[in-house]
Amino acid sequence: MNERLKGYDEKMIKTVEFLRTDLASIRAGRANPHVLDKLRVDYYGTPSPIQQVANVSVPEARIIEIKPWDKSMIKDINRAILASDVGITPITDASSIRLVFPELTEERRRDLSKEIRKHGEEAKIAIRNVRRDGNDALKKLTKTEDVSEDEVKDLQDELQKLTDKYGKDIDAAIEAKTKEIMTV
Repeated sequence: MNERLKGYDEKMIKTVEFLRTDLASIRAGRANPHVLDKLRVDYYGTPSPIQQVANVSVPEARIIEIKPWDKSMIKDINRAILASDVGITPITDASSIRLVFPELTEERRRDLSKEIRKHGEEAKIAIRNVRRDGNDALKKLTKTEDVSEDEVKDLQDELQKLTDKYGKDIDAAIEAKTKEIMTV
């Protein structure tokens, strides 16, 4: 790969990685500890991820169990879950919190699948924006540096190939998550 395109390649990789982490936090009817990734609890004045203040496990297919290392954190974790968009009411006892994921309805599955496609389209737009910025920078090379128009055309073709490659990666991620959501 040409050195001039490395920065654009890295930006596209980051876009695809961001999409994958974003899709991992979408609830699919099965217990997935990643739905808690965005939640923060106040731990001695510092907003901390739940995974840093508690042991998060999946004892059964549709249950997440949260066992705080400091039992006084149960109320704070409970409050954070209720205030979040997880959409599940936690069940608490003396030493742990359980999140029981209900089976998704067909309508909810379709809504989630639309949301997934929306996230995918946003990622594709971000990649196309990177391509546009790259093309603009490459066009300026003929004026500022000693680069021929043929070289610029070759670089633009290579940038388009990168765009196509990461577009396919995004499509694959969307397809996999949609399949996971639609599987009963």
